[in-house]
Amino acid sequence: MRSTVQRSAGRARGAHRRVPFAAALLAGLLCSALAAPSVRAESGYRLWLRYTPVHGAWLTRYRHAATELVAGGGGTAGAPGASGAPALSATLRAARSELLRGLSGLLGRPPRLKRTVTGDGAILFGTPRSSALIRTLPLHLARTGDQGYLIRTLQVHGHRTIVIAARRDIGVLYGVFAFLRLLQTRRPVDHLDILSRPKIRRRVLDFWDNLDGTVERGYAGDSIWKWDELPEYLSPRYTDFARACASIGINGVVLNNVNASPFILEPLYLVKVAALARVLRPYGIRVYLSVPFSAPITLGKLASADPLDPAVQAWWGRKVAQIYRYVPHFGGFLTKADSEGEPGPAQYGRTQAQGANLLARALAPYGGIVMWRTFVYSTNPHSEDRVKQAYDLFKPLDGKFDPNVILQNKNGPLDFQPREPFNPLFGAMPKSNEMLELEITKEYLGQQTSLVYLGPLFEEALRADTWAMGRGSTVARIIDGSLYGQRDTAIAGVANIGSDRNWCGSIFNQANWYVFGRLAWNPDASARRLATQWVRMTFTNRPAFVRPALKMMMRSREAAVDYMDPLGLASQMAAGTHFGPGPWVHPGRNFPPDWSSTYYNRATAQGIGFNRTATGSDAVAQYAPHVAAQFASLAACPQDLLLWFHHLSWTDRLRSGRTLWDSLVRHYDRGVTTVKWMRKTWAGLAKYVDPQRYRLTADFLDIEVRDAEWWSDASIAYFQSLNKLPLPPGAAAPPDSLKAYEAFCIPYVEGSPGAGPACAPADIPVPR
Repeated sequence: MRSTVQRSAGRARGAHRRVPFAAALLAGLLCSALAAPSVRAESGYRLWLRYTPVHGAWLTRYRHAATELVAGGGGTAGAPGASGAPALSATLRAARSELLRGLSGLLGRPPRLKRTVTGDGAILFGTPRSSALIRTLPLHLARTGDQGYLIRTLQVHGHRTIVIAARRDIGVLYGVFAFLRLLQTRRPVDHLDILSRPKIRRRVLDFWDNLDGTVERGYAGDSIWKWDELPEYLSPRYTDFARACASIGINGVVLNNVNASPFILEPLYLVKVAALARVLRPYGIRVYLSVPFSAPITLGKLASADPLDPAVQAWWGRKVAQIYRYVPHFGGFLTKADSEGEPGPAQYGRTQAQGANLLARALAPYGGIVMWRTFVYSTNPHSEDRVKQAYDLFKPLDGKFDPNVILQNKNGPLDFQPREPFNPLFGAMPKSNEMLELEITKEYLGQQTSLVYLGPLFEEALRADTWAMGRGSTVARIIDGSLYGQRDTAIAGVANIGSDRNWCGSIFNQANWYVFGRLAWNPDASARRLATQWVRMTFTNRPAFVRPALKMMMRSREAAVDYMDPLGLASQMAAGTHFGPGPWVHPGRNFPPDWSSTYYNRATAQGIGFNRTATGSDAVAQYAPHVAAQFASLAACPQDLLLWFHHLSWTDRLRSGRTLWDSLVRHYDRGVTTVKWMRKTWAGLAKYVDPQRYRLTADFLDIEVRDAEWWSDASIAYFQSLNKLPLPPGAAAPPDSLKAYEAFCIPYVEGSPGAGPACAPADIPVPR
């Protein structure tokens, strides 16, 4: 535990992961923005849009396919010409700029700008509206929809041409990024015929950023939104953020925390929101706002926020009209109500549907939507089972929500745990719009420093089969509208982006932003394939690096589950900070029962696990009969969810033939072993990575090894104190006593809303 104590002491001093101001300033002067890809500094700022030079045969091949750049038929690239071709829109200018930036970086020189195709190797981009030449081509662009694109190799004026076209300007921009992705990952571009359109209409990042610049559950520095500088100063970082989002298809941003401040709705801040919206708009990104349900009281000075009160309804109508005057393309509201102390309709005896519809009706005339979070639960100390509460509250309301309300369900019924079963609300509300909320920021998965690629978790959530309409009723088919015919579809991810130079705190955390956007575009995509793309664009295309790095990523999430919450355990983290182990955390003055670890592990001298079968809380009954039967059966229940649904004796035999206790210990050990293997693997890749990004990742893997050992040792020590059983052969005993693990406390953790467990730096044990 010595290294963990040293680490936390550094955090308490404010030294953890911080760079002296002078060094940070120098680094900022030396490192260019994304807009200057020729600079070789590798801080991680350029993300997966590095556009590093292509060499060898690929360079010859690509240069031959990118000799000319044609933005339209008639007129120059960007201005009206004699033929009356319209000037390029802001979005098409962004597409042209990206092509010039990307091709210059990849090929060493930009293509020649032309008015029309004059030779082989031209790239023609645009829409039928922007280009008379594109209008003459047999492209059948209706198939692309409003956001999709087509990339095809055609003969234009007798010359071999790559055409990037779409019905709408934003589709062209998405197509440009897709084309550059082919070059970055060294894919052939000689005979292209690609048609792609998003399966989900709204692909949104939820920022949990506060107006004071802090970020709840943010592990990459302060907020990127500098409210004190807006609207006068628009940081170039905002445009770089928009480029990165557009490159993976994200088209919506909730600017502020779901635990919202009402002042975001005041004109003082709306003018700032409008300034951000203008920067993001050319990249296809709409802004949304989180709003507190009590805003009519705090801002409007009304006596209540009752959704059936005409005065409250009128106030929201006026406020929404005001917002649209500032932000004409405003997307709508995200609301957290009646949850974790946030106000909501329940305090007026109203339903969640009545609360959501209040906001929806104010937004409807403008085409706005309400994303209404279903993360609602009571803090009743006698609650039978917290994971049942959202279903019990929302299921009876199916069909009572207005058409522009989308219920935002977390992937699991609890709270972004390392592994959960799918949320039973998916498939249970066929008459209501439902969207999926995923957590990109790793609140429960090692936060900033642990290397945990979330692609497998996201893929697991999307492919979960609800059996709501028989086999194949996956969560993906519910949220993309194909199961129930939902038209306004959506998905959200809690952002992991901050003011750190590398955006996400660590280099590999960038992969979670990337995979969310790509899976939001196509929920059926492969997390492994997307990881491969990300590695190739972010580091190198050399197989000697790509293969081991990909293997690390694909094993990382399961390793974290093993050393944190194996076999279906959940919420075993230290209270408050959600950092580090705390399986012993009992209900207390500051921790209601369902905020404590022992509520979920139910560990005693006899056994462990939460019985959610018919003889327990019967949470299995919230699932479709086929799924319920599987979860309720010891023989059929997936082993990785065993203790989520069943309470077992420590000596019960699992399908492996081992006892439950032996299996738990082996999982903890396997998690530690895997992380050590990841560290060793990374050490062998140093020659393929620039020193700055290599060293950061190596240091963070050192931290993760220490944290994994801490998790494993503390968990085994606690559970062994209950069951008194010997460790399986070959397993090492924890190096410290249970008392030492329980006494250890981290008073401050980046991104936590409070100080966590009550302790002071003086209480931290001194390293021996």
